[in-house]
Amino acid sequence: MSRLGNLGARLYRGDVGYDFIGKRKIWYGVSILITITAVLALAVQGLNMGIEFKGGAVFTTPKTTASVEQAKEAAEESSGHPAIVQKLGNGSLRIQISEVDTAKADAIREDLSKDLSVPTEKIGAELVGPSWGAQIANKAWTGLGVFMILVVIYLAIAFEWRMAVAALVALIHDITITVGIYALVGFEVTPGTVIGLLTILGYSLYDTVVVFDSLKESSKDITKQTRWTYSEIANRSINGTLVRSINTTVVALLPVAGLLFIGGGFLGAGMLNDISLSLFVGLAAGAYSSIFIATPLVADLKERDPQMKALKKRVLARRAADAAKAEQGEQGPMADAEPEAAAAGSGIAGQRRQADGRGRGRGGRASGKRR
Repeated sequence: MSRLGNLGARLYRGDVGYDFIGKRKIWYGVSILITITAVLALAVQGLNMGIEFKGGAVFTTPKTTASVEQAKEAAEESSGHPAIVQKLGNGSLRIQISEVDTAKADAIREDLSKDLSVPTEKIGAELVGPSWGAQIANKAWTGLGVFMILVVIYLAIAFEWRMAVAALVALIHDITITVGIYALVGFEVTPGTVIGLLTILGYSLYDTVVVFDSLKESSKDITKQTRWTYSEIANRSINGTLVRSINTTVVALLPVAGLLFIGGGFLGAGMLNDISLSLFVGLAAGAYSSIFIATPLVADLKERDPQMKALKKRVLARRAADAAKAEQGEQGPMADAEPEAAAAGSGIAGQRRQADGRGRGRGGRASGKRR
């Protein structure tokens, strides 16, 4: 068995473990700090919305020798708006300009034809109205709301309402962090980004449900024992599924990292950034929230239950009694050693007194020659 597998088996058995629940205030503080940073980024910088949401035009040229910088300069000079230019795999260019209407799009097309030395009829133009983008945004918000409602209902039925609330908080945490990262780095938000967000919600729930299922199984008939509190059982559930969560997260992050850093970075396929960044950040945030947010929050909510409070008192009382017995057991041998030492001392003294009588004969007479 590998070292990681051996560690996973020891974590599952409870031979070793990290106190995630005991240090939950630290994780709460870190999460709050990250969330505040994400909200500030959204408030200050905002999101770089694509033309699918705010309207604009997309021009596609045939294979050309013009550079990306040359096409960007020509498009911005002609339109008066910032342009996003991407080099496609076949040598063509994709030029995206926001806030452009039909009349202006025709003029821009003519200017691009002259500046890039490309026939006008071979430059494709696609217009996107802002109303269509608004419809996409509304549908995305509606789908997100329906998704979260269904998640809460399902978790409340399959587990309990406390776990449903904790999972909902973890989902909001993951979405906020992911959207905040988009605001910080300035990546464009497209329908692919929305698809990526919906995908990470499912993955985040997967990690959370795995821990919740282990916790539900471990906490059956919990009030009939006095060995563990609910928080301690929750901590054992996290440790028992920790290696599995790490393995699944790493395996999922590797191909997404390839899309983001190799496809979008080295190869210049900027369209991959739309979905890969949301997946990369969301997968990492989902794994984090399932361990450091969702389960500790369930333990906090559960420990407020009167039965769990009574259980905690019984567990602490039993541990205090066991500690007292252990202390008495250590003092017992020391207390018994004192009489034994006293007896040994008296025995030595008796032997000395007996030695004084060795010279006496039978009848108590002193030994010696007869007179």
